[in-house]
Amino acid sequence: MEGAPGTVQVVGAAIVDSLGRPMRLLAARRTAPPAFAGMWEFPGGKVEPGETPEAALHRELAEELGIRVQLGREVAAPEPGGWPLNAKAAMRVWFAEIIDGDPSPLEDHDELRWVELDDVERLTGLAWIPADFPILEAVRAAGCA
Repeated sequence: MEGAPGTVQVVGAAIVDSLGRPMRLLAARRTAPPAFAGMWEFPGGKVEPGETPEAALHRELAEELGIRVQLGREVAAPEPGGWPLNAKAAMRVWFAEIIDGDPSPLEDHDELRWVELDDVERLTGLAWIPADFPILEAVRAAGCA
């Protein structure tokens, strides 16, 4: 499942407290770029050349949050390459559960917050990056199913 030619492939994690029965989601607040500073997102980043999306996600979560995770299922996206972020980038998102480390905002974030998946008001009340909001809805639907 690769993105269209010329599309930047981005990966993200819907980090939950349990892959078997997710109740809470970890949201991360960005510090950069200026257009997204102070907004919430799914942590992750760009896939580097020669790297698989899954390996990129493990690397990004170690760098950004200082954690190791077990990946669960991928969040179904509307396009083969993932969730459109803009005209040049798409993001694939996996459910993930922390298996080692305590998440800390080491890089690109200044705050992390666990939010109950069934607390719609609190979850959707965070200022999510606009492109992440449809993903949040899909994560809620899949996680609360």
